[in-house]
Amino acid sequence: MSKFVVEFGKSGTPEPTPDGRLDAPAFHRNAAPIWGTIGGFLAERSGDLLEIGSGTGQHAATYTARTKLRWWPSDIYDSHLASIAAWRAQAGLANLQAPQRLDLTDPDWTWTPGGTLAAMLCINVLHISPWRVSENLLSGAARFLAPDGRLFVYGPFMRDGRHTAPSNAAFDASLRAENPEWGVRDLGALTDLAHAVGLTLADTIALPANNLVLVFARAERHN
Repeated sequence: MSKFVVEFGKSGTPEPTPDGRLDAPAFHRNAAPIWGTIGGFLAERSGDLLEIGSGTGQHAATYTARTKLRWWPSDIYDSHLASIAAWRAQAGLANLQAPQRLDLTDPDWTWTPGGTLAAMLCINVLHISPWRVSENLLSGAARFLAPDGRLFVYGPFMRDGRHTAPSNAAFDASLRAENPEWGVRDLGALTDLAHAVGLTLADTIALPANNLVLVFARAERHN
């Protein structure tokens, strides 16, 4: 299994609780702003939502309580899957499903049980994964999203090849120094990927700390 993202609980980050729960400091900063941009769409939806790279599981446990959706968290690390399961157990929510292992370096990835998705969510993954993960995320969204579905992607992004803040430029340099395949992605490049698979960038929403939420939808067809 290819491992391409930062593993929580390593490199000085908080150790898990006895039941395996991990705590991501970023969650406490970004959970409310992210929900403020996606909650209006998700709150009244039914069906299935697939979260890519659920990390500690804190977003899943928090957001699922606010929706009618069946929320399917996923990750590639055993420690993350254990943390998601522990947060799920603590939350006790019938619509929060067991975590599953997904590897988006595989272009033919699929999810279980499969089928059409009302939405997909990906938080802080694309800049700490190789470019093929961005490619496969968007091609997967094209395969699985319902006609009126949405893919929400949160993180730092460049615009027209330029960073939106000096702090993002420094962050990008540090990422690429750690792993040449990582880096802050450009909005235009992601838009091109989306167009190639029949999606469009429907909205771009600025959030604190120079981060964005990107909203991808199916492109309208014109006869």
